[in-house]
Amino acid sequence: MESRAKLFGHPAHPVLVVFPLALLATSLIFDIVHWISGNGYFSGVAFWTMTVGIIGGLLAAIFGLIDWAAIPQGTRAKSVGQLHGIGNAIVLVLFIISWIIRSYAPNTPSVFAYILSVIGVIIALGTAWLGGELVDRLGVGIDEGANLNASSSLSGQSAAVPASERRQI
Repeated sequence: MESRAKLFGHPAHPVLVVFPLALLATSLIFDIVHWISGNGYFSGVAFWTMTVGIIGGLLAAIFGLIDWAAIPQGTRAKSVGQLHGIGNAIVLVLFIISWIIRSYAPNTPSVFAYILSVIGVIIALGTAWLGGELVDRLGVGIDEGANLNASSSLSGQSAAVPASERRQI
């Protein structure tokens, strides 16, 4: 199925999602550098990186929800998209809570703030894989003739639409 939300002719969600993923993961890297070095400057940078990542994640979610709403009911793509969206909502909530905790002292976050970020990044790895499954395996946002019921990419089976189900042009 073709994306319903486009920017300059390309699906918006896959374009926008790379920024929050990178920024939130980078915030954790700066936290690790702070934890190793003891220099609070790095957690301050993590705080602001997280801030922009959260804003970007909320923006990407709007476009993702538009595309998900257009996926036909009863397809594997609909359920994978739902899991992807719920997982990403959890990631954003974890980072928002971590951000709120940090907002009182960005250069000296609590251990709990670190833990929330670690859990958020771990979940984001899984949801990013699900997003790849949606685009690369199921063709969501790519092609009107996509196989929205293709098996998992881990199955080793072809994602092609069976010849008996292909539309004739």
